[in-house]
Amino acid sequence: MNPLFTTVKLAGKTLKNRIVMPPMTRSRSTQPGDIANELMAKYYAQRASAGLIVSEGTQISELGKGYAWTPGIYTRAQVAGWKKVTDAVHAKGGVMFAQLWHVGRVSHESNTGGKQPVSSSALQAEGVKVFIDDNNSPGFVQSSMPRALEIAEIKDVVEEYRHAALCAKEAGFDGIELHAANGYLINQFLDSKANNRTDEYGGSVENRLRFLQEVVAAVCTVFDSDSVGVRLAPLTTLNGAVDENPELTYVEAVRTLNSLKVGYVHIAEADWDDAPDMPLEFKQAIRDAFDGIVIYAGKYTADRAKIALEQGWADMIGFGRPFVANPDLPARLAKDIPLAQHDPDTLFGGGQRGYTDYPAAG
Repeated sequence: MNPLFTTVKLAGKTLKNRIVMPPMTRSRSTQPGDIANELMAKYYAQRASAGLIVSEGTQISELGKGYAWTPGIYTRAQVAGWKKVTDAVHAKGGVMFAQLWHVGRVSHESNTGGKQPVSSSALQAEGVKVFIDDNNSPGFVQSSMPRALEIAEIKDVVEEYRHAALCAKEAGFDGIELHAANGYLINQFLDSKANNRTDEYGGSVENRLRFLQEVVAAVCTVFDSDSVGVRLAPLTTLNGAVDENPELTYVEAVRTLNSLKVGYVHIAEADWDDAPDMPLEFKQAIRDAFDGIVIYAGKYTADRAKIALEQGWADMIGFGRPFVANPDLPARLAKDIPLAQHDPDTLFGGGQRGYTDYPAAG
């Protein structure tokens, strides 16, 4: 049997396959208020045949927002909106985690209520653009210069993560994933070239891991630790976050997460043209450092996924873009049905076109 279609246990549930729908920003939330809605509920329910769905990045506060029209998970209205989504997914037999997201410096005052974005350090993500609402169209602008969080403010942000976890639980999510990848706030503490602090949150790997540890500890007071996952991106360098020694930093990060007994680590591989390959030795070192589930995502095909699972360095595989145009992706992979291609012009913002109107294979 293809290992992709074997069951696996996570968060006290038996997942029906090892296929993950990973987080993908689609920017369809209701405005004002960044509220999940019926259209989003239909979109996720269409894809509930995945073993695990992880929601699009969902900001934990106003200051955590980086892009126009992304949903939040910190107000009563947002909780009610997400409850529509989780109810729809559960009605189709799906399991869904919320990805909790604070973008840090990858933002602009237009998206944060006029407030200056924050980061580990006062270092701008040069050349990194974010999209803002430009008369109901996405206008791309250089991300703003951030200010460094003071230590007391760091504690406040940790509490915002805990509050967002409470909101996710009330909204009916089966667990949460912390977005610690792709150059966003947790990643801005973790990667050496995005963090020039000289206090207990900067310098050594141990210090740069402190913020992640505190956030994990906080959300684990809300969800059992096996219902918490963490997404990491050791080699992606997205949004200007770069580490001088990624293997050292990220294997230590995984060891730390293992000691905290989180349910999974989710590794986002670099997937653009000419991206650096993640060596097999690096993947094996992560496997050796972690006792829970290891998920990989990044341009995986069914064949590549099968090899990863058979070799044992992965337990589940995320298929991102293929899920956009193939709501029945697991069935297509199982039956070797050709995959539909998505319309790139409809990825961010808009309505049902390019979102909920992709048909199943039949």
